[in-house]
Amino acid sequence: MKDVARLAGYFAATVLVGALFAPLLFWSAQALSAQGLLPFLAKYDFETFFHRAILIAAALLLWPFLRVSHVRRIADLGLAPNPRWGRHLFAGAILAAVPLLCCGALLIAFHVYSFRHTFAWARFGKMLVASITVPFIEEAFFRGIVLGVLLRAGRKYMSIVVVSAIFAAVHFLKAPERTSDIVTWTSGLNSISQSLGRVVDPMMLASAFATLFVIGWILSDARVLTRSLWLSIGLHAGWIFGSGTFSRVARQQIVALPWLGKNLLEGIVPLGVAALTWVIMRTWLKYDRTSQI
Repeated sequence: MKDVARLAGYFAATVLVGALFAPLLFWSAQALSAQGLLPFLAKYDFETFFHRAILIAAALLLWPFLRVSHVRRIADLGLAPNPRWGRHLFAGAILAAVPLLCCGALLIAFHVYSFRHTFAWARFGKMLVASITVPFIEEAFFRGIVLGVLLRAGRKYMSIVVVSAIFAAVHFLKAPERTSDIVTWTSGLNSISQSLGRVVDPMMLASAFATLFVIGWILSDARVLTRSLWLSIGLHAGWIFGSGTFSRVARQQIVALPWLGKNLLEGIVPLGVAALTWVIMRTWLKYDRTSQI
């Protein structure tokens, strides 16, 4: 239970420090923009800086958290070298992206989505970069560090549930745009309250939170089954690439919450697709292990 308490303290400190640091970060950016040094910063609202401040706080507090948790090496987190890392990385990306894109094709066939007339290549490049960088960062943090620390208590399924819930909740830790038109020292705390208001919304829970929770569960399960992060990184990359690519080639015609959200990773239908990916992943792992005997 000590590890759980330390983890809870780490997240509480991260949110609090990030909320208090966000106004300072915003004012600094505005000052630089006013001096003509970084003029592009003027177009970003406070909520953008609030989100960045949370990430900065998480990074700064991570080392002290690892020290007090007695994590000195990768083995302390229950991870081991994976000689089949390339196979797991590639398979994960395919297992996640293909079912998602097939779902997108069906939604176009049923006129829920339609093809765009133009393709934004610049935005596609940014999405491609995100497909590579985000999975490495988030999997190292959530499935590597957070899940690794929790698993030391010996409660596998409870650890997976907790990490999946945190993973889903963190994606909502951003208030709606223009929440704080006038920025004060308490604007970060106000953003937290607005973010929590989104999580408790029943429609949001059904359309987005539940899907993200299941995705988090699948990623955690992949990490536990392989004792490595490569399969979960591949799955994560495949979901980002599949959803991002589809969003750039198609646009939504019908809003049908909670069945479908604003993209292929929100709603009950995407939740079902994610569950299918889980079944396929476990079947593939079973066959892959059998072939190595």
